[in-house]
Amino acid sequence: MNKQIELQGRVFLTFTIEAVSGLHIGGSDVGVEIGGVDKTVIRDPLSNRPYIPGSSLKGKVRSLLEKYEGLPQNQRIGQGAIHSCGANQSREVQKSQGRAEYEACAVCQVFGVPGEREFGIATPTRLVVRDVQMGKKSAEDLEKLARLDLPYTEIKTEVSIDRVTSAANPRQMERVPAGVRFEPAEIVYSIYAGDGCDPARDIANLAELIKGLVLLEDDYLGGLGSRGSGKVRLSGLQVRLRGKDDMLSGAKPLGEYDSLSQLVAKLPELQGRIRQHLNLN
Repeated sequence: MNKQIELQGRVFLTFTIEAVSGLHIGGSDVGVEIGGVDKTVIRDPLSNRPYIPGSSLKGKVRSLLEKYEGLPQNQRIGQGAIHSCGANQSREVQKSQGRAEYEACAVCQVFGVPGEREFGIATPTRLVVRDVQMGKKSAEDLEKLARLDLPYTEIKTEVSIDRVTSAANPRQMERVPAGVRFEPAEIVYSIYAGDGCDPARDIANLAELIKGLVLLEDDYLGGLGSRGSGKVRLSGLQVRLRGKDDMLSGAKPLGEYDSLSQLVAKLPELQGRIRQHLNLN
């Protein structure tokens, strides 16, 4: 049976990510020898500046939401696992039980499921998360500092103590210093209609994405979070909407918010504006 979906519009959320504490998002340490650094950060190969991969941001927010909602980690991804409706089910079971699970799961609706699911062809991923580059001013400020250990970064030395011999085992971790801003971060959220898609539900599920960003501010981004790294703050949030009839024109501004808490307070009003613009009221 042929299935059909129709794009109704896209919500564009842009903002600044500020490192409140040192930020470590790991890169490849293969063949790297920089003063004995044990864990290096990921860098843009052209500018040599650290950046935040969209996959890291998206994966962290999804992970936090899965834990918040108490969802089972039922699909292996590399060395870890994520939640995915329909995982470990036969194709016949996916058509009924897996589909029903998906209909009740805002996380999978927002972040997506593998395309090989029996219901996957009609359940497109709503979310696109872009890589976030270091802000121009932050980069220029760091370039002027002579006391940095490495270009744009600092070295944090941690010492573990052998519980038997009391011998110290120092390790060096590379971090982006506190105060650095990454901007503009961009998240694109699509709204669909058609088989298996409900635009009103997509607009309601926008709250799930915002909830995930709140959880991120309360938690940490990247590695070494339990040891002080990775606290971030979101600011300068802007929301724009491009409806299906506006694809050849600019996206319509819907709101500007100094902080994530301001956006949370105005979220019902924002969702109402989206419904009105897409003629869903």
